[in-house]
Amino acid sequence: MRGTLFTTEAEFAEVIRGMRTVGVYGIKDGKRPDAPAYTIPAMLAEQGYEIVGINPTLAEALGRPVHPTLAALGRRVDVLDVFRRSDAIPELADELLALPEAQRPGTVWLQSGIRHDDSARRLVEAGMNVVQDACLGVLARRHGPR
Repeated sequence: MRGTLFTTEAEFAEVIRGMRTVGVYGIKDGKRPDAPAYTIPAMLAEQGYEIVGINPTLAEALGRPVHPTLAALGRRVDVLDVFRRSDAIPELADELLALPEAQRPGTVWLQSGIRHDDSARRLVEAGMNVVQDACLGVLARRHGPR
């Protein structure tokens, strides 16, 4: 089964309306309260989404345990919100492709300014949906729970 590269506002809205669990790859803790990798997951949690953090340097964020790797997470999330530089995306794609299919996220969401076309193609070919260079925080405010 092939995934889809989502590029339109309508597609983004559909992903947001369907998501319940959000994995945050590169989540930050309250030591940097202005960092988007902290403020966006905090806002999503306030909207009622279940936030699951992934960061090898943290034990906890937003009052919840943080997992060091995607494999350590051991479960599927609806959306994986990625806060890593574009040059780190090939390594992330390798990590995602190494997961059992049942643990792969439905959609991999690369935040504003983050894109890697070759990695996106690989993920789509493996059955994952991908969003590139779009802010989940802004779009969730627009299309999320009211």
